[in-house]
Amino acid sequence: MIVETGTVVAIESDSLWVQTIQKTACEACVAQKGCGTRVLSKLTGKTNRIRVLLDRHSADAIAIGQDVDIAIPEDVIVKGSLLVYLLPVICAVSGAWLAGSAGDTGSILGALGGLLAGGMMVNFHSKKTRNDLRTNPVLFDSYCEKQNLDFL
Repeated sequence: MIVETGTVVAIESDSLWVQTIQKTACEACVAQKGCGTRVLSKLTGKTNRIRVLLDRHSADAIAIGQDVDIAIPEDVIVKGSLLVYLLPVICAVSGAWLAGSAGDTGSILGALGGLLAGGMMVNFHSKKTRNDLRTNPVLFDSYCEKQNLDFL
């Protein structure tokens, strides 16, 4: 279980938008100049906005500016990363292989078509699981109640 503390920046009827400070080990990492995460973090700032489902909480009980703890299981992070990164690559390679008999141009177009198809599948899956409590961050105390955990 990954738990993060953040500040509520917006409230919707079924969810919250929580701003968290990005925690990286960039200062201690050996790959100082070759790391893409460090460059992106400098360009975009060090905060992230995360949509957190309310579950059984009322939007009226939470105020903008309030600090909250959010949680998401590690397996959701791993599965999501595999889906987002691996599926489009596999589709691109498959598209290039299927269109490879048409020459180099066919391979390139097949790879682009496969990449596009993989991206569309990821987008469809994202929309389908937008309100699924198993695949989205939730308020930490809500998760503990469901799992009967007592360390709050």
